Amino acid sequence: MKKYAHTVIGTVLATAGLLAGTSAMAGKTLDQIKQRGQIVCGVNTGLAGFSAADSSGNWSGLDVDHCRAVAAAVLSDATKVKYVPLTAQQRFTALQSGEIDVLARNSTSTLSRDASLGLHFAGVNYYDGQGFMVPKGKITSAKQLKGATVCVQSGTTTEKNLTDYSRANKLNLKPVVFEKVEAATGAYFAGRCQAYTTDTSGLASVRAKEAKDPAAHVILPDLVSKEPLGPMVRRGDDEWLAINKWVLAGLIEAEEYGITQANADQMKSSDNPQVGRLLGATEDLGKHLGLDKEWLYRAIKVTGNYGEIFERNVGPKTSINLPRGMNRQWNQGGLLYSAPLR
Repeated sequence: MKKYAHTVIGTVLATAGLLAGTSAMAGKTLDQIKQRGQIVCGVNTGLAGFSAADSSGNWSGLDVDHCRAVAAAVLSDATKVKYVPLTAQQRFTALQSGEIDVLARNSTSTLSRDASLGLHFAGVNYYDGQGFMVPKGKITSAKQLKGATVCVQSGTTTEKNLTDYSRANKLNLKPVVFEKVEAATGAYFAGRCQAYTTDTSGLASVRAKEAKDPAAHVILPDLVSKEPLGPMVRRGDDEWLAINKWVLAGLIEAEEYGITQANADQMKSSDNPQVGRLLGATEDLGKHLGLDKEWLYRAIKVTGNYGEIFERNVGPKTSINLPRGMNRQWNQGGLLYSAPLR
């Protein structure tokens, strides 16, 4: 019995030591952000609707709004963000090295990335799938592209998916690979490739912003992959992961409960207990994240709920003209589903 007791005590002490070590690391990123007074956010070099800068250097887009919402929650000021444009090849290294605090750059969650890069996905902010864009004409399906040249960016899941799809369907597609997306799209519009492939959201963005005549190009209906896109943070800082995870989840749940940028103040007096929790009017959920009770209220006031973010940046009324599709709420036939904030 003595030997057993010593073993149990030793295990408890070792576990306590491990937990103490973990607690000591928790919040390191948040502490650094508060000290510098700014979040450093890695974004795309330019993907309209998701992350792009205007002529004055002002950034906007669905991914940019994640950074703004987190800044509002953490620093009470959505403008306290430094945007670092990154290519597909640069993005993960920049996060691993600590050059950026969060990567919000249309990146796909995959097993290999999650398990081998030392990074964590904080959730899905856009459900997507890879497709093909071709000049308007006789091609109506990706299966008709047999032997075609296809422009694609290197260092992406897109490149691997193209190879897999070609082999599985015996299409003998010929990839024309470019390091930068601008080179790949430029080559396609110059006629060097018969098709261009990336996520369908990217296809819509490129067609709207780069094509001389957007109507002259069609996005084929075939989806050849699953591409759940979302923000990423480094492993080893659970508090920072939780903040990014729950800001995203909170904006999704805000839409479900009808909380908008315009009515957030009014909704603070709602009789719905969950609405009171979300807005910090009745319960303090922020204490679990190292934040104050109005963290999510501030985020909603800055960006609106998820639906507002979608419609403003990429929805049918924008030049990107993307339908909600899979990004509808779960109770409206989509995949968007937030774990409960309570």
